[in-house]
Amino acid sequence: MTAQRIYDTVANDFSRVNELIIQRLSSDVPMVEKIAQYIIESGGKRLRPLLVLLASRATGYNEDNHLKLAVVIEFLHTATLLHDDVVDTSDMRRGRSTANAKWGNAPSVLVGDFLYARAFEMMVELESLPIMKVLSHATAVIAEGEVMQLMNVKNPDLTESQYMQVIHNKTAMLFEASSHSGALLAGANHAQEEALKNYGKHLGLAFQLVDDVLDYRGDAETMGKNVGDDLAEGKTTLPLIYAIANSSDDEKQLIRRAIRKGGLDDLQPVMAIINTTGALDYAMDKAKDQAQQAKDCLQSLPASEHLDALYLLTDIAVARIS
Repeated sequence: MTAQRIYDTVANDFSRVNELIIQRLSSDVPMVEKIAQYIIESGGKRLRPLLVLLASRATGYNEDNHLKLAVVIEFLHTATLLHDDVVDTSDMRRGRSTANAKWGNAPSVLVGDFLYARAFEMMVELESLPIMKVLSHATAVIAEGEVMQLMNVKNPDLTESQYMQVIHNKTAMLFEASSHSGALLAGANHAQEEALKNYGKHLGLAFQLVDDVLDYRGDAETMGKNVGDDLAEGKTTLPLIYAIANSSDDEKQLIRRAIRKGGLDDLQPVMAIINTTGALDYAMDKAKDQAQQAKDCLQSLPASEHLDALYLLTDIAVARIS
């Protein structure tokens, strides 16, 4: 069971989406095009546009506007990445220098703004008020998630419930909007629309939970980012939350101090506590639970190769190593 099987079910659609991405990146300002192409072509899996294609096809869509919708989603996602990397002062993403590391913060933020604007131009072209409502709401929620995360940088008192809210807003919301808008475009019935909306939400939560585990379990070459980046940036993710709750008083203080300080000076002792408390296994179990909830949502959809691909995508989301 490989990821390639998923992409094969929408191979022609996916190829046309990539062509449309390049077409709609065109700008009279060379730097806009250069930075946008750099980040778009940086090796991402295009999971969110893939969700649009699979959700629309799984509910019987046979026209071409799903290609435009997939590009809208990719542009929204790419804009958030550009802004994220500036906020996080990241210098590496997907194994390459971030746009802000190459060109500086100001151009990166402004090109992110361009991508948001281009996405909304294309959204209007779809002439679907329900889709515009879903995507504009999602964009606002994602921005709120970014602010929530920023407010909690170097906060060791973040609870598991608060953490789940942050990752829902910051990550799962665009997964949810991708599958939901795909179903809306296809004219799916209400039960199928809700099923795909909730599928995307649970898949997105599972995906982010695994990401947060891999930050402590992966390696830089495989991940395309530095191991321990979350701790270095003072981000309190579920492995740290669980480790704090299930360690000795001295260990709690060590982790709390490491979060407040940021950096990697305490990475090794923090990782030792994470491993001793079983924090990574706990977080992975949470990811698997979200993945199962995602799969449960698909039961109302008709049998098809696209439905099979959605099931497989869920398995791969929690089995991946990068």
